[in-house]
Parts: sequence; structure tokens; C-alpha cells
Amino acid sequence: MNITESYLSRAELWMIITTLVYFLMNGAQIFETAVLVPKWTANPPDTFSLLINKKGVGLKTFWIVFHSLHELTFILAIIFCWKLVGIRNGLLILFAIHFAVRVWTISYFAPNIIEFQKIAEGINSVTDLVKRANVWKTLNYIRVGLFLAVSMGLIPLLLKLINLKQN
Repeated sequence: MNITESYLSRAELWMIITTLVYFLMNGAQIFETAVLVPKWTANPPDTFSLLINKKGVGLKTFWIVFHSLHELTFILAIIFCWKLVGIRNGLLILFAIHFAVRVWTISYFAPNIIEFQKIAEGINSVTDLVKRANVWKTLNYIRVGLFLAVSMGLIPLLLKLINLKQN
């Protein structure tokens, strides 16, 4: 297989971009987990008002845009590294883990946040809110940890690509 310097340069560029975007996304997740989540889970349902866009932080649009951008760059990194079997396979494994966590996010975390927002707006009422908010917070630590693990997994792949380019 003929792998040119130009091919390696494009592959490296997209690996750098997706790694940087992933680390930026993780920075935002760490901030949200460390600063915002403890505030809105502190005293449900009173603190759920922080989740309402008019009174609170309204992160829905931010996360939709950020995740979409990141997933696009991740897919482009896979495409541009396709001929590099070891790197491609590593990226596919990391993307599968990322995708599984995103499915978990969409199926569990997002619906619960939406329900917590409705409770804050007086649309829904649910019992056991403290327990549910604390379970959400605990599971979020695991979710953020998995996203961090994926971003850490990108580093050795990027270093392998840089090493390939230098040889």
C-alpha cells in the first residue's frame, strides 16, 4: 500500500483536530460535572431551576453543537487514517466506545434532564427526586470518565501517527 507524505500529513491534521476538540469537550464536561451538576442536584426540585434556559445555564444547544462537531472530526480522522490499519482499528474501537456512551447519554441522561427541567417549570411532578438526581450525578461521573478514557486513548494513536510520519 502506497502511503505518501501528503496522506500522512492529512491523517495527522485530522488526528490533531479530533484530539483537541475531544479534549475541549472533556474540559467542558469536567467543568459542568464539577461546578454545575453539584449545584442543580443539591436540593431538588428547588435547584432544578438552574436547568431552565431562562433562569439557568441552558446547555442543550451547546452540547448538541459540540458533540456534532466532535463526531464529525472523529469520523474525518477515521477516514483520513483509513490506510493506517493499526491507527484505524484503534480509532474504530474508540469511536465504538464513544458511540456507546453517546447512546447512553441520549437514552438516559438527556431524558432525565428534560424531565428535571419540566419539574422546575411545574409541568411534571415526580417523587424520589433527591435519589434520582444523585443517581444521575453518580452515573455522570462514570460517563465523563469514559469520555476522558476515550480522549486519552487518542494520544497513543496520535503519537504512533507522528512517529510514522517521522520515519
